[in-house]
Amino acid sequence: MSKISLKQSLSKLGIAIFLTYLSVAMALPVVSVFVKEVLNLPNWLGGVAVGVSFVATILSRKYAGDFADTKSSKKCFMIGFFFYMVAALVCMAASITGLSASVSFTILIVGRLLLGIGESMTTVGIPSWHFLYLGPVHSGKILAVLGMAMYGAFALGGPVGLTLYRYFGFDSVMLASSIVPIIGVIMFVTSPEVAPHKALEAKKSFFKLLRSIWKQGMTVTLQGIGFAVLGAFISLYFKDQGWPYAGIGLSLFGIGFVISRILFGTLPDKIGGVKVALVSLVVETVGQGLLWLAPHYSLALLGALLTGLGCSMIYPAMGVEVIKRISPEQRGAAFGGFAMFQDVAYAFSAPIGGVIADKFSYSSTFLFGFIAAVGGIIIVRSMMIKNLPINNTDSTL
Repeated sequence: MSKISLKQSLSKLGIAIFLTYLSVAMALPVVSVFVKEVLNLPNWLGGVAVGVSFVATILSRKYAGDFADTKSSKKCFMIGFFFYMVAALVCMAASITGLSASVSFTILIVGRLLLGIGESMTTVGIPSWHFLYLGPVHSGKILAVLGMAMYGAFALGGPVGLTLYRYFGFDSVMLASSIVPIIGVIMFVTSPEVAPHKALEAKKSFFKLLRSIWKQGMTVTLQGIGFAVLGAFISLYFKDQGWPYAGIGLSLFGIGFVISRILFGTLPDKIGGVKVALVSLVVETVGQGLLWLAPHYSLALLGALLTGLGCSMIYPAMGVEVIKRISPEQRGAAFGGFAMFQDVAYAFSAPIGGVIADKFSYSSTFLFGFIAAVGGIIIVRSMMIKNLPINNTDSTL
């Protein structure tokens, strides 16, 4: 792989995921608002509508990983793009006038479940294809570009979704979300198939894979709670406080995320993931603390920016080390299992945050994120104190 073609491939990956992931990003801050303001249902159901897509993602991760490893990583993510389109159209049907709140909510849940399947197939298939095409030596760069594109999409998609919702309604957001995945299909339709690795040794079971990476996975789970509550409730939090610039909060999160990936994206490959994750979690903790205690919207916005800066590098830092532990023929399954830990955070944090918001306040949801980030620091510190480098060759599968 030449240096020029590497840059071209990573650029194509970034552009395609950025544009395609707008399908997810535009809907994320709008779903809970739609459930609360249009369907007049409680916050916890808004959280369920946000989180249920990640339950579907969790349940389909093993299938997606096996599909990418044994059949076709390209077909895996192309199917994911298709599910994105269908899911948005189903969600759009939830806004049909004349439907009862319960029927609309049920339709919305079906659409969000389909979105979760698309999320699983896309975010397992596309990095797996690039691991095969570019080689695992570039796994850190691949994961950094992937995450930068995804959260860059949140930086743009959040305010775009809220603006469309404000002026044209929920159905306009879903219509736009159904169109943008077509870009990903067009960009990769002519890309070559890359044959999966042939099994050279007995594969370990999926659950044994999970046990071998649980510390790295739990770090990602605890990191993801802060992002999940921010994505689901920052708009409602700002509205409840009477603050302006709710959409800017999501943008600042995304900007912080992208800046961190640009400046520090190569660090996990150079110095290892544990050190990078520790510093990142400290920054996220400060950001969540500011959101929780902010007396003014400016400090809350700063908290959103710091949360993005902190969250950014934790996933690739842990992911690079996980990839090093896994034999080539199981990288898709292992990556799917690793990503599943983050899905757990996204699936359950929003519903739990909704319960917290109903019983206490929207600001209390960020206390939840603060505590989770502190828990992540404790786990990462234990890796350092016990001197257990996760790239130990003795643990290679």
